[in-house]
Amino acid sequence: MVSIYQRIFTDVEAKIISGDWRPGDRIPVEHELAAEYRCSRMTVSKALSALAERGMIVRRRKTGSFVASPQIDRTVMDIQDISTEAELAGHEHRFEILARKIERLGEAEAQQLSEPADAEILRLQCLHIVDGRPNAIERRIIMLDAVPRAREESFASIPPGKWLLDEVPWSKAKHVIRAVSADTTTARILQTERGEACLSLIRQTWQNGRTVTYVEFTHPGDRFQFAGTFHPAAN
Repeated sequence: MVSIYQRIFTDVEAKIISGDWRPGDRIPVEHELAAEYRCSRMTVSKALSALAERGMIVRRRKTGSFVASPQIDRTVMDIQDISTEAELAGHEHRFEILARKIERLGEAEAQQLSEPADAEILRLQCLHIVDGRPNAIERRIIMLDAVPRAREESFASIPPGKWLLDEVPWSKAKHVIRAVSADTTTARILQTERGEACLSLIRQTWQNGRTVTYVEFTHPGDRFQFAGTFHPAAN
């Protein structure tokens, strides 16, 4: 005999898979499901927790549970732009340039990047949108002494990451992946809640010892994941 817990799990899963409940839709709250299935809220909570672990739903304190958006995998060590990743995974991608400014590198950032203070840079902020929902904020610095062509590039039709991969060879790269909480500005742009968990990828690339670009991508934690397949190196 199928348990009530399993019935709740299967019924909710079926509605998500069939498309009756779409990404972002709010599902009935615990007390409504408890009344419908004539069971305890603890049983409902157990089923919803299992669905969340499966990646089917996202549970948020005070606001309820929502159908999770399809996640895009980013290969951990590959350098690939978000637009290509999305298209390869069968998703629709577009982007918006939120800010574009030529300025001088400040003292703190110069020390962080091991580059001369007062070096000329192009500072960009972009929003990447996948399947109609914000997927990443891109905050990028391009060193204009290493990439002078970027000075005149508007990036109106091609994302900065894709443009750089096509235009500038790199010889070294460094990745840092970390978990962060969305501040007020990030939450507003990504259409999530302040304090919500996000994934951050920080990347710096070099060409013959000179920094080409430094970029931070911030993704909503429920819409993105990093993944990779690795094999032992041959001796």
